[in-house]
Amino acid sequence: MDQRKAAAEGGPGLSTGFLGLGAMGYPMAAHLARQGQASGGAAYVWNRTAEKAERHARQYGSLAASLAEAAQVDVLFTCLPTSAEVSELIGRLRPHLRPGTFWVDCTSGHPEAAQRQRAELAELGVSFLDAPVSGGTGGAEAGTLTVMLGGPEEEVEAVRPALAFGGKVVRVGETGAGFAVKAVNNVLLAANLWAAGEGLSVLARRGVNLGAALEVINASSGRSNASENLIGQRVLTREFPLTFALGLLAKDADIALDVALSAKASVPVLAQVAALYRAAAHSVGAEHDHSAALQLLERMNAQEIT
Repeated sequence: MDQRKAAAEGGPGLSTGFLGLGAMGYPMAAHLARQGQASGGAAYVWNRTAEKAERHARQYGSLAASLAEAAQVDVLFTCLPTSAEVSELIGRLRPHLRPGTFWVDCTSGHPEAAQRQRAELAELGVSFLDAPVSGGTGGAEAGTLTVMLGGPEEEVEAVRPALAFGGKVVRVGETGAGFAVKAVNNVLLAANLWAAGEGLSVLARRGVNLGAALEVINASSGRSNASENLIGQRVLTREFPLTFALGLLAKDADIALDVALSAKASVPVLAQVAALYRAAAHSVGAEHDHSAALQLLERMNAQEIT
């Protein structure tokens, strides 16, 4: 069934809109397009650069749309750099949103912003859920992302069938809880990456073969996702392929500190990690891959991790 015709006729499947076709959003929206083709539901896409949405439509059979068109859907997804961009879009879409729509925000946003955005959209009859994801670009392409949802249970269940990109979908609490879990998850990623980098810097300065050392660590209790999937493939090779920007990880670490402050929690290690990643973003460049944070550590030790 033609998706645009299905949308006009109220086709049998859920209609979706996806706003923000970045490194994660582009493949995530592809899964919505495939699901729409199978169910008869329209899958609209929008990006600030219209050509990117048009390319997505040619590649996956989605429908490149204006913001006004994308707002007329059952489930509207956003995947943007920060909550500030989401708030901007809410303002632009206010005249076009219709009551009964679910807005599912896959941005790695701020819990307090989620609460404000939910209240603002509730005035329009729109339900807002924070739904950040984890799994990287590989998980987005494979449709195996972990989705952490914040919001009322009945609303989470209502949108669950539309989460075609999710391999594991978990409601973690009320509004803002999804963003809080994502921030803590990402500051733990940062901590594990930095700690592994420090350990390997020590070994490098002692002349140890780091490939062999990683082989031992990854078969032992010191292993982590960073040692198994990041350092060997990105740092030792000196490739640092851009999948998740260092500046965004630094932003997420700062959100985690805000979450800790609001909970009146003492987190001295995570606070130090956040400061280190902020420094790395300034020194190495926020636009580089997050694994490039270890280049700051290399400068501190005058020793490449290679």
